[in-house]
Amino acid sequence: MTAALGAFLRRLDPAPRLLGFGEPMHGEESFLLLRNQMFRFLVEHEGYRSIAIESSCLKGLLVDSFVRGPDRRPLDDIMERGFSHGFGESRANRDLIGWMAEYNRRHEPDEQLRFSGFDAPIEMTSADSPRQALTFLDTYLRTHLDEQDLPCTPGRISALIGDDDRWSNPAVAMDPTQAVGTTPEAVELRLIADDLMTLLASQTPRLVADGTRDEVWEAELHGRVATCLLSYHAGMAENSPRRIARLLGIRDTLMADNLSAVVQREADRGPTFVFAHNGHLSKGETHWDLAGLHLHWWCAGAHLDVRLGDAYTVIGSAVGEAPGHGIGQPPPGTLEDRLFAVGESCLVPAAPVARRIGDVEKRADPSGNSTYFPLDPAGVGELDGILFVRHIDDAGT
Repeated sequence: MTAALGAFLRRLDPAPRLLGFGEPMHGEESFLLLRNQMFRFLVEHEGYRSIAIESSCLKGLLVDSFVRGPDRRPLDDIMERGFSHGFGESRANRDLIGWMAEYNRRHEPDEQLRFSGFDAPIEMTSADSPRQALTFLDTYLRTHLDEQDLPCTPGRISALIGDDDRWSNPAVAMDPTQAVGTTPEAVELRLIADDLMTLLASQTPRLVADGTRDEVWEAELHGRVATCLLSYHAGMAENSPRRIARLLGIRDTLMADNLSAVVQREADRGPTFVFAHNGHLSKGETHWDLAGLHLHWWCAGAHLDVRLGDAYTVIGSAVGEAPGHGIGQPPPGTLEDRLFAVGESCLVPAAPVARRIGDVEKRADPSGNSTYFPLDPAGVGELDGILFVRHIDDAGT
């Protein structure tokens, strides 16, 4: 597959600064193993020095510190604490982090690899308290600036946040009345977060001169997360048909903001490889039928397409058959059926497929994996390439 990736990249002009690889489902190691192979090829042959994956951006800082050497704690601890969504349990993710750490031990600091999570600290039915992000930003500014420049005391922030459990209450997912995002305390916290971010932006030249760009970058990250979480919690308090789609849109916008920041940070070192679900990396709207609702929102890839243009390239992936996930051979008349007829796994440019797609249907196979999204023929034009995995057996190969 790496030879096919090399041939695909040689057709691109200009070369991307951000290359996305999407998976059609979570929980299938085959796609993570392919990601690892692709990243190693990109590092060794294409000058890539950074990878970002769909995991908490705050937890990802711990992983980055580990692969670059400052953090010497055991890898088991990094896998447990450095990933969200249960992704730390993946053997392929463990292999990726181990390989990156070993690579960095053999290279000078300016050639070392960096790791980023780019997702919000949000799970399917809950979102984190803003405490960690807001306290970090406040502490950073308080350390470098005059006390009188800060909008409030640390004690005020803590008092307004209160009990973290009320923010992360999973019952809010089904009952907006239990949300705290529109309480007077939450409204005041949003104003404080805005003031802190304005102060950070206005003092950036001084802060860079006093410290490092990495320190400012990390403060900006925590500020983005704080404002996003407060907006997300406010959205959780809404009671409207658009509530879920709006929340999904907030999450994807932060994903795009985080990836844009990574690309800017890495501009002088090399391109970045990003791995996530297809639904986050496509250049168009994401559509999801859930519990009788047709949800649609602009995903991270759509924002990146607007911001980066040709500098953002995305390869989406599809699967032919995966019996272990309840996915049988593709039904006739589907896009996967046409790709299945090729007889082997392949990586192909998406544009010719989109032009010749004709009258094909979206696959509707039953699956034991709730995160599985068949490739939508209407969305093929929102990809630059398609990686088709013809068969995944029960062992994940």
